[in-house]
This record gives sequence, C-alpha cells and structure tokens, in this order.
Amino acid sequence: MKHPKLVRDYIPQIIQEDPERTCDYHIAGDDEYEMRLFAKMKEELQEFIDNPCYEEAADMYEVFCALCRLHGLEIDGVESAATAKRESRGGFFKRIVLVKVD
Repeated sequence: MKHPKLVRDYIPQIIQEDPERTCDYHIAGDDEYEMRLFAKMKEELQEFIDNPCYEEAADMYEVFCALCRLHGLEIDGVESAATAKRESRGGFFKRIVLVKVD
C-alpha cells in the first residue's frame, strides 16, 4: 500500500485496535483533500476495472459523494441532473460509438 493516501474515516481506529499495529495520520486541508480525493477516485476506478463488483462500485460512489460535498453539490441534485440528461440525451445503454460527424 502506498502512503500517504486518503483512507475512510474509521481506518486509523481500526488499525489502532490491533495491539500489534500503530499508525500516524493527519487531517488534510482543502487543497490536499481535493487532490487526494481525485487520486482516490483514480485508484478506485482502476480497482473497479480490474474487478467490477458491488464493493468496488460502492468505493467509487463514496469518493464521488465526498467530491460532490466538497464542491457544494447535493447528491439529490446530481441524480436529478443525471435523470434530466438521460431523458433528453439518453444514457449509455445502447453502446453507440460515434465515429464521424460531417
């Protein structure tokens, strides 16, 4: 595991509950937090690519929610915008690949 890296909120506590383990950590400021969230999203996306499953999808979703909160976006608003866009422009279900536009 590469360090330092952004981890879920309870990870330090979980580590410290093991008498054979300790950890050092700090609380990220706004700029570092945003940078580490984007790095975490890349990490979680790669894990989902390698192993598409509910757990990896949930990890991506959690990072996405944190990014939205950081930028003042409500998840309900994101879902509404996605629904509106899907209704007006479609989703990505028909597997259409645009090759050329004249």
